[in-house]
Amino acid sequence: MVTGFQGRGFRVRDDVFPDGLLLSPLRALAWRDAPAIDALTPADLGDLFDLDPLPEFLLLGTGAGLRQPSRPFVRELEARGIGVEVMDSRAAARAWGVLRAEERWIVAALLPLI
Repeated sequence: MVTGFQGRGFRVRDDVFPDGLLLSPLRALAWRDAPAIDALTPADLGDLFDLDPLPEFLLLGTGAGLRQPSRPFVRELEARGIGVEVMDSRAAARAWGVLRAEERWIVAALLPLI
């Protein structure tokens, strides 16, 4: 669970992730060198989708404001059977908590709050 915000980053328990955050039901990882939203590719998310079963969707936090990822990025994930839900990173962090409390099998990628 994201327990708060600190500067441009996110707090998960006692850890702070200032440069972005990758979340799965199993772990929280720093997202170092996160690309600009329009340059994002599935490869930039590392092994985030290496779950069994595959996640229902990616909750994509686009930073301080809402910005859309490229259509090829969305199409590639949809071709794998993974939906993409886009919102600003604060809203995505809050949605993560609600959806995980419902035991939804999702992943998230949250760009820093800049």
